[in-house]
Amino acid sequence: MTHWTRKALPLTLSATAVALTLTAAATPAATLTTAATLTPAAVTPAAHSRPMGAAAPPLAWRPCEPPAGTPFPAGQECAELRVPLDYADPGGRTVEVAVTRLRTDRPDARRGTLLVIPGGPGSSGVQRLAQKGAALRAATAGAYDLVSLDPRGVGASTRASCRIPEADRHLVTLRSWPAPDGSIAANTERSRRTAELCARNGGPVLRSFTTRNEVRDLDRLRGALGERKVSIWGTSYGSYVGAVYAQEHPGRVDRLVLDSTGDPDPGRVAYGWLANMAPGAAARFPDFAAWAADPAREDEGLRLARRPGDVQPLFLALAEELDRAPKASDVPGTPLTGNRLRQALQNALYSDAAFAPLARLVQAAQDPRGRPALSPDLARAMPDEDASMMLAAICNDVRWPGPDTGYARRVAADRVRHPLTAGMPANITPCAFWEYGQEPEPTRITDEGPSNVLMIQSLRDPATPYAGALKMRSALGARARMVTVEQGGHGVYLGNGNACGDRVVSRFLVTGQRPGQDTHCPDGPVSQQRQSG
Repeated sequence: MTHWTRKALPLTLSATAVALTLTAAATPAATLTTAATLTPAAVTPAAHSRPMGAAAPPLAWRPCEPPAGTPFPAGQECAELRVPLDYADPGGRTVEVAVTRLRTDRPDARRGTLLVIPGGPGSSGVQRLAQKGAALRAATAGAYDLVSLDPRGVGASTRASCRIPEADRHLVTLRSWPAPDGSIAANTERSRRTAELCARNGGPVLRSFTTRNEVRDLDRLRGALGERKVSIWGTSYGSYVGAVYAQEHPGRVDRLVLDSTGDPDPGRVAYGWLANMAPGAAARFPDFAAWAADPAREDEGLRLARRPGDVQPLFLALAEELDRAPKASDVPGTPLTGNRLRQALQNALYSDAAFAPLARLVQAAQDPRGRPALSPDLARAMPDEDASMMLAAICNDVRWPGPDTGYARRVAADRVRHPLTAGMPANITPCAFWEYGQEPEPTRITDEGPSNVLMIQSLRDPATPYAGALKMRSALGARARMVTVEQGGHGVYLGNGNACGDRVVSRFLVTGQRPGQDTHCPDGPVSQQRQSG
């Protein structure tokens, strides 16, 4: 069995909108000169007395078999873990979870196992380890065996299908972009039929795609590895999974890194994350605008405007023009519409590396003779099993507002407040029609537990905005320290070239030392840190 999957595009974490400004919250103080070694916070006796869970058989490791042209680090191994479909019936039906491992190349330095939890929902841990394993092993000086998994529904793990029609599996239909006039009638009908298809065809496997089950599967994996404790690096949605794991099993976590984190409020999990992609995009767009107006773009042929302030009006006008008259692309039958351009922007805001392709798309759309080239994520439908998993994971976790709770009104207001996202983050989804009720209320993250958490957060994250990370930071209290990074994008550690942030996280994983208080890292490969608390 090939343990690999295409990375699913995240329908993921966003954060809550609160009355905070990034500038005020990020103001640095004095130079950091001390670091704190992990110290336990107050823990209730019951927190460490929970049973270790059902035993799992040893894993049968073998070399991974990546597809042709997809490099994996030498020595990356794969295996299967059998887990209960329903943990309330541990002797009943089981499903298979694909797991992967990259053992330390310095056995004498090994101090334990580091679980790498992918984001999404829908991203592959097997691929995540293939992408980050070599760099992570070097950054942590061989201190860990690195382990990850494909969550249920992803990659080589047991999957499920809603049988969603192809037309409804494009990003611009999976994400509920309103019609050009702001109407949500088509979104409502599509959401209704998608939820009905999932209820009819997904079965108990689809209903098992939840955060709580991923946490349960991770703990079973810990047991199968023979580890009493594990360290964790979770990114995006994976940071939420890691926080829930540490809340449920505080005595089984050694060191916990939460990278790019959303608001953990149980009443807003998933729903709040999506709704607040609007302020996230608004905070991040100026980075693209500054890049696109920089004179350095002249030589590259990518300069869109003379001033950064001119880029957003240009973009919005172009999107509206494409609403009225979609432009033929290089993919027959798939024109560049206003919503496809808006979706391209959402994708590009995750990384500065995506700015150039977005600028080329804008230029091709402006050129009367141009034929815009659509990237595969814009041109193709997502595979049914991937789309089904992503929907199930966010709809199963929490009860979303029902279809008659004012979506049209909220969309109209959001379109005015945040024109770049045109009301999509506030719009109706299949979750409004979902048959919710299998899991209890989401886990509440609290300050009860060991003081062993390090958060790292971009100040201008389009998917998990800083305001939401502050909510997680507040919930964790003295258990955590937070490192903010003075740049934009999503996924910070070993992801955006900030040497200061990378160094703080690596030191924590290797030595257990955290900053003495919350810390700020300037942009770029710099050597100093500054306190922000």
